[in-house]
Amino acid sequence: MARSSTNPPLGRRLLAPLALLGAGALVVGAVAVGMNDLRVPFAPGERCTVEVDGHVVDLNLEQAEHASTIAAIGVRRGLPARAVSIALATAYQESKLENVDYGDRDSLGLFQQRPSQGWGTKVQVQDPVYATNAFYDGLVKVAGYRNLPITEAAQAVQRSGFPDAYADHEQDARALASALTGNSEEAFACTLDGDVAAGDPALLDSGLTARADAVRDDLVNRFGDLSLGGFAPGGVRDGHMEGSTHYDGRALDIFYRPVNDANQQRGWALAQYVVAQADRLGVQTVIFDDRIWRAGRDDSWRDYRAPTGGDPVILEHRDHVHVDVFS
Repeated sequence: MARSSTNPPLGRRLLAPLALLGAGALVVGAVAVGMNDLRVPFAPGERCTVEVDGHVVDLNLEQAEHASTIAAIGVRRGLPARAVSIALATAYQESKLENVDYGDRDSLGLFQQRPSQGWGTKVQVQDPVYATNAFYDGLVKVAGYRNLPITEAAQAVQRSGFPDAYADHEQDARALASALTGNSEEAFACTLDGDVAAGDPALLDSGLTARADAVRDDLVNRFGDLSLGGFAPGGVRDGHMEGSTHYDGRALDIFYRPVNDANQQRGWALAQYVVAQADRLGVQTVIFDDRIWRAGRDDSWRDYRAPTGGDPVILEHRDHVHVDVFS
């Protein structure tokens, strides 16, 4: 599929010089923060930040959601971080990482794909998941794309009227791809106000509340088959610390066993994806690899104060990502 475009360069996103900031049983849940499903519009101070090798990128919440979706789909497809970097640089240039409903001629969506050029229907190219898969479908057909400069690989897919513009976003895209594919640990975090309206506490057939079940469904849709635990039909009644959100059906665990470098990378890819989507999904807490992020309280990953007296691999969440949602 080819696309011709006369879209002018849209410019770099704001770079702020801010420091960045199933399977198993008997796992330890996070203690509930106890804050209050419908979200209020995000406050001006809410944003997400990535810092990799001293390079900082600041994103608004919409950009963070789309960037993490692009990365998650790349991870699910088994593509290298290089492919994710190319996709992110392209989306930066074409739409500023925003799912726009306008563009040059009939260009639409994150990648400004043109229905008239065979990319799909208007509805499809404005679906971030469809659009991202369509981009990757084109990219993997480019011979030697892994070794091409990002701007050349992107242009081979996009056929843009401004073929050199993708290079403007290369450094930002690399930093985001490194974090969101799990190659850079605890490098991506968001600042949220934690103002989330109360949801329905009733448990669904899964044993999760509707909000927690939506997280489970979202993760499976983005990452494919996952080893899940920490919930059960009818709810769980033991195996977790007192006051755990697991007992309320508000928490689930995603297991990455055994503990090794490859699984740590996969775990960090998912953990940082969840943080990027936390505002949309009503996520309260994410814990992995003895690190914790909490909406409304933390603007970065911090040390997790694990309880003592048991298996540190479990207690410190070395082998699973814990996610819980607001009540």
